[in-house]
Amino acid sequence: MSFTYVMGLLGGLALFLYGMQMMSTGLEAAAGNKMKVILEKLTANRFVGVLVGALITAIIQSSSATTVMVVGFVNSGMMTLNQAIWIIMGANIGTTITGQLIALDIGEIAPLIAFFGVAANIFIKQEKVKQIGEIVAGLGILFLGMDMMGEAMKPLADSESFVSMLTEFENPLLGIATGIIFTALIQSSSASVGILQTLAGSGAIGLKSAAFVLFGQNIGTCITAVLASVGTSRNAKRTTIIHIMFNVFGTVVFTILCLTTPIIMMVEGWTPENAPAQIANLHTMFNLVTTILLLPMGTCLGKIAAVILKDRKVTDKPQSMHAEYFLDRKHISNDMQKMVMMKK
Repeated sequence: MSFTYVMGLLGGLALFLYGMQMMSTGLEAAAGNKMKVILEKLTANRFVGVLVGALITAIIQSSSATTVMVVGFVNSGMMTLNQAIWIIMGANIGTTITGQLIALDIGEIAPLIAFFGVAANIFIKQEKVKQIGEIVAGLGILFLGMDMMGEAMKPLADSESFVSMLTEFENPLLGIATGIIFTALIQSSSASVGILQTLAGSGAIGLKSAAFVLFGQNIGTCITAVLASVGTSRNAKRTTIIHIMFNVFGTVVFTILCLTTPIIMMVEGWTPENAPAQIANLHTMFNLVTTILLLPMGTCLGKIAAVILKDRKVTDKPQSMHAEYFLDRKHISNDMQKMVMMKK
């Protein structure tokens, strides 16, 4: 692979990640406060909670952002652990919308999308329009980056050594580990799934190899919530544990399905000519099926998290009061001695 292709790959990756961050920032700025209000009020019912989590994540294009927000609410006591469970499940479904957008073949009009977004952001002074412009510009830049990466990766599809290396991902453990590490490093499952889709679109990797990497990416995205939970309450940390358990459970289930059933062939059959769409569809199926399986036992996840991370032992109160009593007696005694000496 020549230096020119490497530079193209790195430049495309930079544009892709910047576009995703720009789009996410614009979406959060446009709808962030409203999303917080909705999260607080509409999470009592598990089905409504899942729906709210999915919609919010689809809007702000980041399950990590939704999960971090939920960790903050649980930490502040504004949301219970059980309410957080449903939001997390919905967030995992909502994050798949990014992959579905990436699977759309709109690369040819990406420069036009970016132009209109940047123009709206620069030339129009209304804050709301500027935020929408940032969202549109981010989307256009994201697709420009994908096109650059796709062009740079095309020669890799003809490289025997590279293709043979990717076939190693058919080993479930290696594929899952690769997905976890890569996503943990860039802290965005949407971005890492998008890069995997670009790789598949260039013909360098098939769904059979990409599937296990995809499952690992779902686990790797939990790193953001783990970092956000540092220094928070026990329940906030348990929220993160539930997020990890959800994705580990889904990975185990789908790894078994991929090894024992023709699920890969079935997903490939839906869009045989569109490799990025195959990955997007498998990603959506992963999170939908995992949510359906875990929804009836959601409260059990909370109990398991409480067992894994137990409450801190409270200091024995009577002993503390006893110590304070003698401390006060000592002060009283000293004060009385002073008064006696003054009278003398």
